[in-house]
Amino acid sequence: MSTAILTGPPAPGSSLDGDLRSLGFDVRTAAGPEETGALLAAVPAGERVALVDPRFVGHVHALRLALTDPRFPAAAAPGALTVQNGARPALVRALTAAAAPGTGGDDLTGTLADALDADGVAVHRPQLGTLVAAVPADAEARHEARAAVDAVDDEAVRLRSAVKAHDGFFTTFFISPYSRYIARWCARRGLTPNQVTTASLLTALIAAGCAATGERGGYIAAGVLLLVSFVLDCTDGQLARYALKYSTMGAWLDATFDRAKEYAFYAGLALGAARNGDDVWALALGAMVLMTCRHVVDFSFNEANHDATANTSPTAALSDRLDSLGWTVWARRMIILPIGERWAMIAVLTAVTTPRIVFWALIIGCAFGACYTTAGRVLRSLTRKAKRTDRAAQALADLADSGPLAALTNRILGRTGILMLPPLVLALIATGAMLAAALGRPFGSDQTVVAAVFYVVFAGAAVARPLKGALDWLLPPLFRAAEYGTVLILAARSEVNGALPAAYGLVAAVAYHHYDTVYRIRGGTGAPPTWLVRTIGGHEGRTLLVTVLAALLASRGNDFTLALTALAVTIALVVLVESIRFWVSSGAPAVHDEGETA
Repeated sequence: MSTAILTGPPAPGSSLDGDLRSLGFDVRTAAGPEETGALLAAVPAGERVALVDPRFVGHVHALRLALTDPRFPAAAAPGALTVQNGARPALVRALTAAAAPGTGGDDLTGTLADALDADGVAVHRPQLGTLVAAVPADAEARHEARAAVDAVDDEAVRLRSAVKAHDGFFTTFFISPYSRYIARWCARRGLTPNQVTTASLLTALIAAGCAATGERGGYIAAGVLLLVSFVLDCTDGQLARYALKYSTMGAWLDATFDRAKEYAFYAGLALGAARNGDDVWALALGAMVLMTCRHVVDFSFNEANHDATANTSPTAALSDRLDSLGWTVWARRMIILPIGERWAMIAVLTAVTTPRIVFWALIIGCAFGACYTTAGRVLRSLTRKAKRTDRAAQALADLADSGPLAALTNRILGRTGILMLPPLVLALIATGAMLAAALGRPFGSDQTVVAAVFYVVFAGAAVARPLKGALDWLLPPLFRAAEYGTVLILAARSEVNGALPAAYGLVAAVAYHHYDTVYRIRGGTGAPPTWLVRTIGGHEGRTLLVTVLAALLASRGNDFTLALTALAVTIALVVLVESIRFWVSSGAPAVHDEGETA
């Protein structure tokens, strides 16, 4: 239960008491600042508390936005202020100061919000747009405020604001026009975003099972169910925004289930193709590798630049001018094949073609989108005059996922000439040498192991210094390409039964760890604990281990498949247990992605 304290008797005819109760508040009324302090002290610890000016006139949704969003320790709008438990002491101090003789004023809640800001408590002030939130000083102003409230349908505003601001073309025009109403239907029946997210996952898993049948009827059902899953995927976020039901568990589910659904569907398609005698596991794994590397490019670039100073670029200015033309916005969002367009393409092609065609279309489309976005970001980085912060450099180092072997090689190398080369050059040398050896040498060759040792040394040297160079954000995606690509190439060249499906599971487990790292950093809690990175070896350790296993087991048939399977299961168990522990803990951030879809 949450408590709302009116700082005085409400005006005659005011609906404020009922509005607050409809939002789940237990309403109490104070006679002045002193009694407000007493009522505040009586609120049980751990509860959210809101202070509301009794003269408040505005939309119920304005109060909802200001007082019920769980993501912020404190929030305010004109005439309303709320704090969660952690900010209660600061509110008590501010209220005590406001009640002192000769202080305060007519706008108590505004004074308290300013005092909280000054005390180091970040007060969130939601963008209300056309919604009204006012504290009229006299009867005439009150009449005008009520007229402004009547002129705007806050339910229509609430529905519009439930839709993510920067969705793709397919989602905006083919899903959101009706999924927002599904979200409202769910909210009115008490369903939670987590329940809808889980329903979306289950639907996608059933779709993958249908694809795995290898029958045309199964493919058609899989395509339809994949679209249904995507509708539910849009609905869960819209429900969270509509009802302001954000949670740490929801953040974890939202951050991971999209990838789990997509990669499970890839596996279903590969199984279905195998039933018809077509082995497309290499294509399925290639699609996963490409998709993950593309996302890491996005994540690394954003982390490197979001808090950079003097962050200007002629290329970015040109992009802003193109956005002002209107139609170019949608064209540029579509050509990168975001999740809506991608899933629509997969669903339609699954229903009417074969898994091989689905994967080739996916690989070609995503490769084009990856080249387009990466080239644009490289150009921006080269033309941008930006100074990157220590926080950005640390985020890139965390995204690199370097393990104990990298740290060991750095200590051994000391101040050798290798460390003097730019980090990007070292990473390019390491990645190029590793992939060239995996492709050019026979499976199980000792030269591949030597190349992996070379990779460990140069990849470790690349992260020995702070990653503040203009293009240092390319290091994490290069390391992902090296690790995932090595696993794919060795499994494909082994010609061992089951090696590619086992490699698919291994890359999926490692990719989960990398996505988990991204969302922890986005939430401001930093990377996973050091012990976890050390336990699973870091990217360079895993790459070396897979090449050693290939060399040792090259002549022992299915043992390589068993080794990859065991490694995949071990990594999956370790990272999942730690991830679940973190995301259900009180320290996990309620992060919900409001940027462009992936």
